[in-house]
Amino acid sequence: MVPPPFFDHVTLRVRDYESSKRFYLAALAPFDPQVYEGEVHGIEGPTCGIGPEGRGRFWFAAGEPSGPLHIAFAAADRATVDAFYAAALGAGGKDNGAPGLRPQYHAGYYGAYVLDPDGNNVEAVFHDRK
Repeated sequence: MVPPPFFDHVTLRVRDYESSKRFYLAALAPFDPQVYEGEVHGIEGPTCGIGPEGRGRFWFAAGEPSGPLHIAFAAADRATVDAFYAAALGAGGKDNGAPGLRPQYHAGYYGAYVLDPDGNNVEAVFHDRK
C-alpha cells in the first residue's frame, strides 16, 4: 500500500488571480495534473486547485500574499523538472535557478527554481535515490 501524501492541500494567496492562473496552469502542465475550480472552505472569491488525482492539491486564491514562500513540487523524473522550468519561464516566470543537480542537498537532488508573479520561489524537484 502506498502511504498517503504528507499534506492534503495548501492554499496560496495571489494578487492577480488570472495572471497566477495562467502561470500555474502552464508551469504545472508537465505534471499532468487535474484542475479544480470552486470554493475552498473559509476563502471568498475565485480559487483554483491543481494536483494529481488522489494526491494533495495546490490551491491559489485571490487575496494579499502573506509574503514570499518556497513551494516545491515532486517530479517523477528529470524531464519533468526540465519541462516545468521551460513552461514556467514561457508563462512569465523569472529564472531563480536553472535545472540541475544540487549536491549540497544530496547527490541525486535535481531541481529548478522559478519566481511566480508574486515573487514566490516555485521549484520542481526529482530525488534520484539510485
